[in-house]
Amino acid sequence: MSNTFISTRSYSFLWLLLSLPLASAAQQSRTGSLYGKAINIDHQPLEGITVRTYPGDRTVLSASDGTFRLDRLALGDYTATCSLVGYHTATIKFRISGTGTKEIAVILEKDTKELSEVQVTGVLAAAVTRQGYNVTAIDSKKLHNTTYDLNQALNQVSGVRVRESGGLGSSFNFSLNGFTGNQVKFFLDGVPMDNFGSSLQTNNIPVNLAERIEVYKGVVPVWLGADALGGAINIVTNPNKKDYLDVSYSYGSFNTYRSAVNAGFTGKSGFTVQLNAFQNYSDNDYWVNADVADLVTGVYTTRRVRRFHDRYHNETLILNTGVTGKLYADKLLFGITLGQNDADIQTGNRMFDVYGARKRKGNTIMPTFKYLKNDLFLKGLSLNVSANYNFGTEQSIDTAFRQYNWLGEFRNKSTDPAAVGGELNRTLYKFRNNTSQASSLLSYRISDKHSVVLNDTWSGFDRKGKDELDLNNELNKLPRKSYKNIIGAGYRFDANDRFNLSVFLKNYRQTTVAYINNVPTDAPYGTPPVYAEDRRLISRSGYGTALAWIIRTGLQIKASYEKAYRLPDNNEIFGNPTADLLSNFTLKPERSDNFNFGIDQRLPRFGRNTVSIASNFIYRNSKDFIRPSLTSSRGVAMAQMLNQQDVTTYGVDGTIRYACGELFTVTGNMTWQNIRNQTRYIPGTDQLSDTYNDRVPNMPYLFGNLAAQYHIKGIGGANSGLNLGYNLTYVHQYYLNWPSQGEAGSKPIIPGQVQHDLSALMTLKDGKYNLGLECRNLFNADIFDNFSLQKPGRAWYIKLRYFISRKHE
Repeated sequence: MSNTFISTRSYSFLWLLLSLPLASAAQQSRTGSLYGKAINIDHQPLEGITVRTYPGDRTVLSASDGTFRLDRLALGDYTATCSLVGYHTATIKFRISGTGTKEIAVILEKDTKELSEVQVTGVLAAAVTRQGYNVTAIDSKKLHNTTYDLNQALNQVSGVRVRESGGLGSSFNFSLNGFTGNQVKFFLDGVPMDNFGSSLQTNNIPVNLAERIEVYKGVVPVWLGADALGGAINIVTNPNKKDYLDVSYSYGSFNTYRSAVNAGFTGKSGFTVQLNAFQNYSDNDYWVNADVADLVTGVYTTRRVRRFHDRYHNETLILNTGVTGKLYADKLLFGITLGQNDADIQTGNRMFDVYGARKRKGNTIMPTFKYLKNDLFLKGLSLNVSANYNFGTEQSIDTAFRQYNWLGEFRNKSTDPAAVGGELNRTLYKFRNNTSQASSLLSYRISDKHSVVLNDTWSGFDRKGKDELDLNNELNKLPRKSYKNIIGAGYRFDANDRFNLSVFLKNYRQTTVAYINNVPTDAPYGTPPVYAEDRRLISRSGYGTALAWIIRTGLQIKASYEKAYRLPDNNEIFGNPTADLLSNFTLKPERSDNFNFGIDQRLPRFGRNTVSIASNFIYRNSKDFIRPSLTSSRGVAMAQMLNQQDVTTYGVDGTIRYACGELFTVTGNMTWQNIRNQTRYIPGTDQLSDTYNDRVPNMPYLFGNLAAQYHIKGIGGANSGLNLGYNLTYVHQYYLNWPSQGEAGSKPIIPGQVQHDLSALMTLKDGKYNLGLECRNLFNADIFDNFSLQKPGRAWYIKLRYFISRKHE
């Protein structure tokens, strides 16, 4: 390992190791605590109340049960302002006279004028969208009674397309305003999910795990600490909830059942336990249209058949325990994430390739550490540290020397009983990526107007593998390593409640070690490989800015820019045998100039009716754009990541929402994006490229959603209700390959999609008991996200959910 490796990694770990003793050394004078509960005039709890105390300018938001708490308040007299969008602000005076807890009650009355001026989707979500970044916040609590996973929730956001290759647990590609795959980064409570393994991904995490989901489009805030090229998804689980239990079970078509348990407990001493556990299972035996081969004659006929080898199941447990609310730590948690998944592989990258015995499996064994300290040494100075290491493994299994057709029939590929092989590539290759991550976030609120933040995120990758069927494979014995370090610094200026400005700098460093075969491609067949070390160091710097300005009540504009870089992902460099992805050691970092401009308009209220409109305009100028390309390996379609030199993207997405009080809402969004190849010449030549100025293929460019909800109160008794929902998804057709290539009328396309979904969600006893019924793809349409890979048809689901939360006194 080079000195570069050591210094980069040591810097992040040094910060991590020094943080705890420094924090615990902070001394506090005698202090007391404030505890309160916020309700409306009907005695219903109010979530998201902003409680600000003076002097000291301490701020806290009320939880879902209306409670809030502030610890370590110095002795003396205080004034608290309690505000919430749509309500009159309340002012309360109180005194902290001892080391105990002062209790207050807050009752807010609705302000009809304020309600006409601001319409939000969840109060906490609204606080996120007031940033200058182009961000959409999903209040996922409204989806907790559905059978959605996180992908299905995200698919309803403007600018987002989640393209899945099949049913439950299938591989997927995430697209956000023209950026796809690893160009968009995922976080769980601000922690990067890059190394979580296949057992903990957005295609299997139930929506109940999240309180809200933040979708950052284009410019990514520095506190997230990642090399995202054009966006980020932050899943917020709201670990600040106290004692609660959320249990759910669902069953549906294709023998699909899912269950989840989310629970938390915090004792008076601060001892805390948090548990999230879930499991998913499906046979995925839905009907598809496929070309069925006669294994004797080789003749193909088109038939409607069931998928017969597509079973998927996974189980995951996330456990955290430690203390909260202590002088030395607001949060100190040690945890473990355990998970496993087992998936049959039915097809390759197209339906023409059909398998009957291939499988992939993996597990996650990941200890974790989280530490948070607010008011460290100084009021407004906060330190947030997290770290994890994944010991999990992944395995690709292909041992049956057979050829299958879509009827599940097979023939042996050889009549020689001693012959060995597989359906694609005979293997039992099992590998451990040994991924690690450590991040430190230091933030300081200098005053009401000025704040700064410093973030350092380090990650490591060291793949080691072995194939029991190919023990002499020299390449499997050689290391594949990658180390990243991303440092960011930012400053925010809050002029007032109407204007804020952020600026930031980022530095990206990556070192990779791989071994490549130096034997010339024209060497005689059978020449043994000769591997040589290929070591690369990348260092880049980026910067950006974001502003938000409320011009007048109900009208806000946002603008942001970032010069962004995205370092090649480990699987893109080294390949992924479980996903039919080939390696490419020559990949260069992507870079992009990202511009965003947004307008949020909330029209004046008329009666019970409110209308809000949001529009966002984007421009991306990307270099060395990394995109997947299909290539042939042993006659089978495989994917490989390639650099597309110059790509520009411009487009617009918009959302309009209408609400009639709490009775009826309808929300529609539409996205159009124009993604063009701007590589004028074929690389290495002066020959004009045939695909210059072509729309980049295999990317949807026009799509949208329409969702309507009708709520009936009182059905099932007091504090109960029925919510009837309808959702429409539309995707316009798009080309699989470059539009300028091929003959007109014969170019392969991904056809247009229209899908209709219905739901009926019953809530009883103020959310304690819940029942959900859903129908997906009501008209049984043929749905394709990827070329020829058909998704499930009509499906029915039922979900039972029990939720209880104990209020702290």
